[in-house]
Amino acid sequence: MAPRTILYTGKGGVGKTSVAAATARRCAAAGQRTIVLSTDPAHSLADALEQEIAGTPTDVGGGLFAQQVAAQAEMERHWSAVQAWAGELLRERGADRVSAEELTVPPGMDELFSLLQIKAHHESDDWDVVIVDCAPTGETLRLLSFPDVLRWWLAKVFPQQSRLMDAARPLARMVLDLRLPDDAVIEEVNRLVGNLIAMNEILRDHERVSIRLVTTPDRMVVDEARRTFTYLNLYGFLTDAVVVNRVFPAEVGGYFGPWRERQLETLEEVRAAFAPVPVLTAPYFAAEVVGGDRLDELAAAAFDGTDPSALLLERLTQELVVGERTATLRLELPFAQKGDITLRKIGAEVIVRVDDHKRTVVLPGALAGYRATSASFEDGALELRFDEP
Repeated sequence: MAPRTILYTGKGGVGKTSVAAATARRCAAAGQRTIVLSTDPAHSLADALEQEIAGTPTDVGGGLFAQQVAAQAEMERHWSAVQAWAGELLRERGADRVSAEELTVPPGMDELFSLLQIKAHHESDDWDVVIVDCAPTGETLRLLSFPDVLRWWLAKVFPQQSRLMDAARPLARMVLDLRLPDDAVIEEVNRLVGNLIAMNEILRDHERVSIRLVTTPDRMVVDEARRTFTYLNLYGFLTDAVVVNRVFPAEVGGYFGPWRERQLETLEEVRAAFAPVPVLTAPYFAAEVVGGDRLDELAAAAFDGTDPSALLLERLTQELVVGERTATLRLELPFAQKGDITLRKIGAEVIVRVDDHKRTVVLPGALAGYRATSASFEDGALELRFDEP
């Protein structure tokens, strides 16, 4: 059976690495064969665990394995032929060797290769649970959506590329002084596209794979999490929990008392914005959360009475389907009645009020100019239709 896979993402600095490591330690302590891997280019997993971690699965004790994916090694495995061809092309055009090597790797490509490790672990029989510490939200979203673009290239371009390349290579060299890629380069790109599409399908397996958003109870960070949540639903990825980290405890004292009050207000807004997605909380600890003992404290607080490896929600609670000139947004609104709902759209935000509760949904920027044309409420779900202006 494929392992249970949980990807943690969130705005930089919210403590997602600590939450991922804490989750992994708790799963391993329950007797599950667990690995936690970091695909964030700025690795901090070793610091959180206070262990030396290699680019391959490393035993860090307590039945837990950890891995900081070495993007350079992954590129050499998956991109060497393309890199050699593109590098020679750039050097022929006057680029020095170092610059040519750097320019042959498109931005974000190293992170894509790191994500392929998820596919490798998913297909092995070595693990019961795979925990992934992803890059911050912006980068992760771009990478997770990339295979949809590659799928188009695979369907439209690659069926014709071999015949076209065979005919074009001599002409390109004579007329354009341009060396087109050989079959090894084409095959490498083709193989990479196939792997990324397969990985994308794995991430959309709602029975085994989910994403958890880590945030802090600060308004700007929560707004980023809401945008992330919308995009994850757009791409069909299941979010089964939101972890609100660094909540001030009741005994915080007078100086931070007003800040705690604001945090509690924001926390209520988080519960309303993401409902019915479970919202887990963890306190702001008195010391930095590094090392086994502190990570276990964090896990005990966040998962009090909850199995961290369980699928905490089994369905998409917000679905955005974009067509040629229309878009449809479906929202689950637990316990709402049709007469209690009011709607308002401001730019890319849709504000839904249910009695005294407000829920704000952030639409993708491309839909900011769309007009809300109809709404219906049935079986506890609100469906909104938007038309292109």
